[in-house]
Amino acid sequence: MVPERVSLITFGARDLPLLRAFYQKLGWRETEISSDSYCVFKTAGVLLSLFPYEELVKDIGIEAPSNPAKVFRGVTYAINLDRREDVDKTIESIRESGALILREPSDAFWGGRTSYFADPEYNIWEVAWNPSAEFDERGAMVNF
Repeated sequence: MVPERVSLITFGARDLPLLRAFYQKLGWRETEISSDSYCVFKTAGVLLSLFPYEELVKDIGIEAPSNPAKVFRGVTYAINLDRREDVDKTIESIRESGALILREPSDAFWGGRTSYFADPEYNIWEVAWNPSAEFDERGAMVNF
């Protein structure tokens, strides 16, 4: 049986200082294990790590593509918020941090409010409010 748990998400960073600076501009705090060549940010749920892309490719044991492009990889990450109006406020802060806004805040067909942005290396994030979402005391979403 595999535990139903996501503990850590790692982004292979092609430009670690740039990506680190972006998440620092969002106000995210690094853990004490961060170093010049690797960093880990605390979130309400999982930890987010940034690790040099070439080192991650070597660790996995695969070949890096010869021409990595900014394409949608079929994966999004989400920041779920407590209130509808928080989506718009949060996207403005993210815009000021240098993100590419892919979808401006708008009401969603499923009854919430949503927006999408890409970080400097095109990791795509959703910022959303879901009227039925439930969060624990740390802010991690436990139900929606």
